[in-house]
Amino acid sequence: MTTIYPSINELKEQAKRLRQAMAARGDDMAHSAALELVAKQYGLRDWNTLSALAASPNAASKAPGVVGTAVRGRYLNQPFTGKVLALTEQSGGLCRITIHFDTPVDVVTFESFSAFRQRINAQIDVNGISPRKTSDGVPHLVLDI
Repeated sequence: MTTIYPSINELKEQAKRLRQAMAARGDDMAHSAALELVAKQYGLRDWNTLSALAASPNAASKAPGVVGTAVRGRYLNQPFTGKVLALTEQSGGLCRITIHFDTPVDVVTFESFSAFRQRINAQIDVNGISPRKTSDGVPHLVLDI
């Protein structure tokens, strides 16, 4: 399994935005410190590790997106917008994705009951469609790619 990371340029942009946000709060930080914090956000020990991982497997990846990007689509046939928190390639051309919805999604269609989800884990193919389907044949997750 391979985790998909943004490009090195996007990671550096994330560090730049972090520095700007911290400066706006009156907390100046060096660019190198911001790069190290970005690496920690991805669960890695340091910037060198993140930059090496971001540079290598992504070119051959068939994953429909990268960690940290905004996505939209339908989950259990309900529209959503959100952010990709994790994306891991799996065997068989599928990816495991974790999405945090901007607004919780009601996953129950029954009128007198609701169950809201804000973070989901799912499998998707290269087209952003879940192979798992509801009882009426609708894919659990469909990303607008």
